[in-house]
Amino acid sequence: MTDEHELAIERRIAAPIDLVWRAWTQHLPKWWAPRPWTTELLGLDLHPGGRFATTMRGPGGEEMTGEGVILDVVPHERIVFTNALRPGWHPQPQQLAFVGAFTFAEDGGATLYRAAARHWDAETAKMHAEMGFEGGWAMVAQQLEAVAVGLD
Repeated sequence: MTDEHELAIERRIAAPIDLVWRAWTQHLPKWWAPRPWTTELLGLDLHPGGRFATTMRGPGGEEMTGEGVILDVVPHERIVFTNALRPGWHPQPQQLAFVGAFTFAEDGGATLYRAAARHWDAETAKMHAEMGFEGGWAMVAQQLEAVAVGLD
C-alpha cells in the first residue's frame, strides 16, 4: 500500500488491536487533533459512502472543519477516507485533497499502526509535509495509543 505521493507514519502501539480499534472508532475526539487543539466529531459513519466530518479548534480560536467520505472499512484491519468527496459521492474542492488510509495489524499483544495520506500530486504532498504532517500525525498516534491503553 504505497504511492509516490504518500506521506505516512508507522508505530507499534502498546495495546491490543481491539483496544486500538475501539479508541479509533469510538473515542476519536480524544486523540484526532494534536494538542492543544481539540476535535468535535460531526459524523463517523463507518461504511463505504458514510460521512466522516470533524471540526478541529486551536488555542487561538482557529477552526478547521473537514468533511469527507469513508471509502473502505474492514474492522480491525483498515479505515480509508477522502476529503475530496462529501456524502452522496459529490466532489468538493480542496486545497489539500488526499486519501487517508489507516491500517491495524496484530503484533503479539500490541498493534502495528500505519497512518498515511495519499495525494494526487507531488505539489500537494509537499505542501502537506511542510504543514507539519510528520510531527502532527506522529503526535496524534501517541495520543491514540494513550487512549487505547486507558481503555484496558
